[in-house]
Amino acid sequence: MFDSLTDRLGDVFDRLRRHGALSEGDVAAAMREIRVALLEADVALPVVRDFIAAVREKAQGQEVLRSVTPAQMVVKIVHDHLVTVLGGDAAGAGDGLDLNAPAPVGILLVGLQGSGKTTTAAKIANRLKQRERKKVLLASLDVQRPAAQEQLAVLARQIGVACLPPVAGEQPVTIARRALETARREGYDVVIYDTAGRLHINEELMLEVAAVSAATQPHQTLLVADAMTGQDAVNLAKAFGERAALTGIVLTRVDGDARGGAALSMRHITGKPIVMIGTGERIGALEPFHPERIAGRILGMGDVVSLVEKAAETVDRDEADKLAAKMAKGNFDLDDLAGQLRQIRRMGGMGGMLSLLPGVGKLKKQLGEANIDETIVKRQEAIIASMTKAERRNPKLLNGSRRRRIAAGSGTSVPEINRLLKQYQDMADMMKR
Repeated sequence: MFDSLTDRLGDVFDRLRRHGALSEGDVAAAMREIRVALLEADVALPVVRDFIAAVREKAQGQEVLRSVTPAQMVVKIVHDHLVTVLGGDAAGAGDGLDLNAPAPVGILLVGLQGSGKTTTAAKIANRLKQRERKKVLLASLDVQRPAAQEQLAVLARQIGVACLPPVAGEQPVTIARRALETARREGYDVVIYDTAGRLHINEELMLEVAAVSAATQPHQTLLVADAMTGQDAVNLAKAFGERAALTGIVLTRVDGDARGGAALSMRHITGKPIVMIGTGERIGALEPFHPERIAGRILGMGDVVSLVEKAAETVDRDEADKLAAKMAKGNFDLDDLAGQLRQIRRMGGMGGMLSLLPGVGKLKKQLGEANIDETIVKRQEAIIASMTKAERRNPKLLNGSRRRRIAAGSGTSVPEINRLLKQYQDMADMMKR
């Protein structure tokens, strides 16, 4: 989401680092470029003004200009203020959802139509069920959009969570009350209300949200907003912030090509923390929003903590122990390589992993702005799957005719098979050493 902003800020800081000492003119020029970078990233103008004013005041102080590494000091000031703007000083920032209330804890999702509320409701339910071991009830209050209630019911079945059955002709407030009564009666820990949206902000939508909120008294009211909203994010955040008693924000489609301005603007305008971000279409693609980690990503510092957490979530411990034992004996075969390729995909692919490592932005530039082809991993898995068990255990059996057969079976080419085998051989040699 922040790629373009990261690139622009990286260029600014690279130029600063080329100066051994900084003058006030150097800092002023850098502030102008940072201002342009933020505006190009669709950050709202009032937010940009406040950001630049606060950073300039600190960056032009004598302790910065006379420090041993003034450029690094400027980067630190920008980083610290980014953390603040993203909500590092807000209660709940980076903690995910607050469930500290008597059961059933009510979570009300509001937002415009198409922002991803229904999918987000299922993602939150799945997260609470898997990680917190909570008994969750989903309830669709959307009587505006055809098949909206059925969509939520389908998602609920996929993740094994209960969904309130619809009653023909029932209105949102009545549905919400019935969901709350059901949750109390049947011992649910959490009830998630998926409200209807509109194509634009209007009085009817706000009245409906207010009525549902009054009827259910939710512990959390979360604004679900598309990260690609751009400059209109300010109006959206302001309208819901004034009328819906928001407690937090969930940003969806963070994995898209949005410029990141919504994240920086919404937190500043509403004063409410961004609690979760949707990082993909998969039901598990939802994670807490950590201001400090996101600021690190924006400034090209990486996010190794998130990478480690992602690995801990996806790595099969038994499989890892078996692989470690085989590596120790030097018995690494193509089945093991296939397991490693599956692991890379589960962690979000090469692009997702590399984006969390420090300095990768510069590496991409050195590679000629080349985009990482995520299909390579799938093609390599297909090649290994087209081999016999004997071939996977002993790649020396793979003569020319066998390679042609595997290429035909996997929809690849012999040169691709040769590259995979070279990659495997290099890894096997390294394991032996």
